[in-house]
Amino acid sequence: MHKAGFVNIFGKANAGKSTLMNALVGEKLAIVSPKVQTTRHRITGVVTTPEYQIVFSDTPGIIDPRYRLHEKMMGAVKSALEDADVAMLIMDAKDNLEENLSLFASLRLKARSVLVINKSDLLLKEELDVIVQKCEEWGKAEKVVVISAMQGKGIPALLATVVSMLPESEPFYPEDTLTDKSTRFFVGEIIREKIFHLFDEEIPYHTAVAVSQFQEKNTLTKISAEIIVTRETQKAIILGDKGASIKKIGTLARQDIEKFIGQKVFLELFVKVRGKWRDNDNYLKEYGY
Repeated sequence: MHKAGFVNIFGKANAGKSTLMNALVGEKLAIVSPKVQTTRHRITGVVTTPEYQIVFSDTPGIIDPRYRLHEKMMGAVKSALEDADVAMLIMDAKDNLEENLSLFASLRLKARSVLVINKSDLLLKEELDVIVQKCEEWGKAEKVVVISAMQGKGIPALLATVVSMLPESEPFYPEDTLTDKSTRFFVGEIIREKIFHLFDEEIPYHTAVAVSQFQEKNTLTKISAEIIVTRETQKAIILGDKGASIKKIGTLARQDIEKFIGQKVFLELFVKVRGKWRDNDNYLKEYGY
């Protein structure tokens, strides 16, 4: 009896969805930062064993859209709601419980669901027990599981719970498939992650990354990418004094890209100003949204 299904992860921004998916898949596929709205795409990670195949999806944090970009992000959430066999509802243990339960109820899930209480290492056992009891009393999720995605605690139990809820099915992907996204996509995401880590305030939210060249040779992969911003002042900040900031982005990104593709990389970065790209359908399409 082989099981397979789509297990999609939903929750507020910064609940730990990307960290959880990386822990479940055992690879860093989704970029992570302490800032909200880091994830903009639906990112798939596939786990295959002889008994089952789980197609996990990390989705953008649920927000009220303010730009066309946000609408596209919420479109990714909507499509994930429609094709989920199992919905993983994740919340930060320290966040407002009523708000999270209200948000999960508003999703009007048709799929089976498991409620995941993340960042359990930040609370005392007594505090956690109260939250678990309230979640179980809520009654809309079949199971309530406590984890710390960052520390890997509770991940095996969560995985076992999910497997028990999967439908019987043949695999959807060949057994060596890790994701449905291209290497080029992940290169752009790695560069974007460095911007989220290195810059404060609005800069990361006004930024997109477009990979313009990805050329694999025997010993070296040559990559060119454009960092898109909305204003000249932001371009100046990304470049930094005498190019110091963009050089730092490039160095950190190159190191991670080399680890990801297992080859030496030559990385060139450019900064381009495209005013209001977040509200322009043509630009959004060009940048993969």
